[in-house]
Amino acid sequence: MDKIKILVVDDESRMRKLVKDFLEREGYQVIEAGDGMEAMEQFYDEKDIALIILDVMMPRMDGWQVCREVRQSSKVPIIMLTARSEERDELQGFDLGVDEYISKPFSPKILVARVNAILRRANVIGESDEINAGGIVIDKAAHQVKIDGKEIELSFKEFELLTYFVENQGIALSREKILNNVWDYDYFGDARTIDTHVKKLRSKFGEKGNYIKTIWGMGYKFEVDEE
Repeated sequence: MDKIKILVVDDESRMRKLVKDFLEREGYQVIEAGDGMEAMEQFYDEKDIALIILDVMMPRMDGWQVCREVRQSSKVPIIMLTARSEERDELQGFDLGVDEYISKPFSPKILVARVNAILRRANVIGESDEINAGGIVIDKAAHQVKIDGKEIELSFKEFELLTYFVENQGIALSREKILNNVWDYDYFGDARTIDTHVKKLRSKFGEKGNYIKTIWGMGYKFEVDEE
């Protein structure tokens, strides 16, 4: 089976190498471009690129323009990288059809996790029925959760919430985003229902409940503590 191709566009060779090394460990084939013009040449030459990781600030043609041109002919998933974390930049990216927006500096492991999640969502790679995160094993097919081999009883929404957290490890998730993805867009209840469910998850998980971090004034982040 051919490897999945990812185009990495950044004018910093060190950054390209860092991202490339982590992606290749995951089994992806990485194509590099040092600026926007080269990126467009690679994009048109390589017909089967599955995802683009795109820096914003580049010479000759910036990331915004690359995104505009790509979107004229393709819906290929795009992850935008930027040194700035201003809200208007993020909003501009989403308006142009960016799938994810990650601010530098970032964890390469988190970037790889986002790549995997986006490609699963786009049905480019098969989705595993079992997820393991720090001793928490989620069997999506059986709707079952085990911690260090012991099964934990969860309600339907607790299971859905935990799965969403684990599939978005290391990403700060707002309460609004959690509601939209776990309770669906047509849910009009109070966002405090999330806090209630998080409290229940933490109580059932013991020490591993600490993996669910509170982001004050925003929401939550699932992050496995390093040993």
